[in-house]
Amino acid sequence: MEIKHSRETEFRALEKTAASMVFEPEKESLSDWQEKAENKLKELLGFSPDSCEFLFEKEYIKELEDSTEIRFTYQSEEGEFVPALLRLPKEPVCEKPPVMICLQGHSTGMHLSFGIEKFENDRESFESGDRDFARQCIKNGVAAVAIDQRCFGERGGNPRPDCYVSSMAAILSGRTTIGGRVLDIMRLIDVLENEFSGVLDTDKIYCMGNSGGGTATFYATALEKRIKAAIPSCAFATFYGSIGTMFHCACNFVPGISKYFDMAEIAGLIAPRPLVIVSGKEDGIFPLPTAEHEFQRLKSIYYKNSENPENCVHIKGDGGHRFYAEPAWKAFWELIKE
Repeated sequence: MEIKHSRETEFRALEKTAASMVFEPEKESLSDWQEKAENKLKELLGFSPDSCEFLFEKEYIKELEDSTEIRFTYQSEEGEFVPALLRLPKEPVCEKPPVMICLQGHSTGMHLSFGIEKFENDRESFESGDRDFARQCIKNGVAAVAIDQRCFGERGGNPRPDCYVSSMAAILSGRTTIGGRVLDIMRLIDVLENEFSGVLDTDKIYCMGNSGGGTATFYATALEKRIKAAIPSCAFATFYGSIGTMFHCACNFVPGISKYFDMAEIAGLIAPRPLVIVSGKEDGIFPLPTAEHEFQRLKSIYYKNSENPENCVHIKGDGGHRFYAEPAWKAFWELIKE
């Protein structure tokens, strides 16, 4: 008898697990399937957006050369406060510009989205990896808002992310870190609508992020219809081909999710809204072959919607686990043009 590492048993079990929430157009409409799948996904995330007091504090307003910067904090659930930074372009694409929610992954914090260097290696991160999302938005006349996600930056990382203990504690109480991150994004949109609708087009709220930020972008856009388009980067593959069979942070995991969903089903909740998925050809933790496999499955969901069958695009950058600004933005502007 050959004794092997016990993970081989778990890998086999995961490989055999079939998602039961697969969209079957011959049996139900896209909207009916999405309603059912959305409810199941919320259940798996331990997602219960209980109402809490709307608490918002504007900390400062600063005039910069290309934008107006506003720092604020808001409450997303009882006792959970989220720091945020909004920049309004001095040369907006229109009087009330759209706004992009910018989400960093496992990094030193939201300041990277603005090209701000706080810690060692920050500059390399946003310059060589195109992670200065907000700065890219401002150059295109679009407003940008960034938050420190749970366990990142000012909320527990600073300068290193610290997800493990928090994520395990969440699972013990029937919650998940990713569910909490989605809630933070939903509450951010409440803030944008309540406090900034005079200067922003809150009917045009978009979301983007890389790695852990891309994962949050997927889940948030799937569950929040007020997000009208999204650019998730380096966060798309099969569960078996990525987080299920190699080391990933605990914040990625949702107990039992593969019994119901793979990534194509989660992304399918976004249809028919514009979706630009970015992958790196050499990404070792969200491998391109599994991303291509899931994208073909996702494409079939979009094609069942006769109104906008071409609204999802897969960008493949010539490199590893990073954002690819030029091709991603080109595809995004093409999809959202009116």
